[in-house]
Amino acid sequence: MTDSVKTPELLAAYWTLAGDVYPGAPTEVSPYSLEDRAAAAARAGYTGMGLVHADLMANRDRLGWSGVRRVLADHGIRHIDVEFLGDWFLDAADPRRAASDQMRQELLESAAELGARNLKISPELFAETPADVPHLREEFIRLCEQAREVGTNILMEMMPFTNVATIDTAMAIIAGADQPNGGILLDVWHVARGGMSYDEIAKIPARFLKGVELDDADPQVVGTLFEDTRFSRRLCGDGCFDVPAFIRAVQAAGCDAPYYGVEIISSSFRLQPLDVMARTSFDSAMRQFAGTH
Repeated sequence: MTDSVKTPELLAAYWTLAGDVYPGAPTEVSPYSLEDRAAAAARAGYTGMGLVHADLMANRDRLGWSGVRRVLADHGIRHIDVEFLGDWFLDAADPRRAASDQMRQELLESAAELGARNLKISPELFAETPADVPHLREEFIRLCEQAREVGTNILMEMMPFTNVATIDTAMAIIAGADQPNGGILLDVWHVARGGMSYDEIAKIPARFLKGVELDDADPQVVGTLFEDTRFSRRLCGDGCFDVPAFIRAVQAAGCDAPYYGVEIISSSFRLQPLDVMARTSFDSAMRQFAGTH
């Protein structure tokens, strides 16, 4: 992504078009079919889609990988992100690690079958102790090596309610690991709600700035940070974030990812008709680029 890009491509992150589900809900499978979501995304102008593990598995079982590929290709969806792997850093003796390893294999399979550019991973939620940077670095290296075999990137999403809440901590892990397919995912929500200045983005070497997501939020946090991020995000331009300034900062840092993600997670937004969610999220994100030159 550089200033020379006149018409940026946008990817609808999973929750933007998933409908009446949310992260951590009893089911994370969208009530809308993949066919309907891909069609709505394409009509709005999206060229990419994000897909979470539960929805990927449901569509694999319903359509087969060839069917999933056909749906995406029929609607011109050529950019794919898969998500969201947690607990990848736990010790082997922890039973949660076994579940994570199963999800890891299924997400890597999904990435290979769909040609996904990125596999998104989560640091430890609500951690009571600081990040064990050397341990996380080693586990990150191992994950990147596995992902490299299927041609995908591993992107760690820095989030303020995890033990990787700052760019400095994220870079200690990611730059320390120094993997060609390892990078950071910067969501404007997590940067702004984490109390960071967009100027801090300049700390990230361009080769590690592999993913960017756009959204907005109210001036005040609604509930806890975790509740705010899952239930109260706003369309770009409808909140208090300076989204054009964020875009300028990632461009200045040299990010050359082929698309920007748009991730709207909101208890009111997700109840709207699918085409309305697709159109308004796309159009509002695109308007932010008018202020980046």
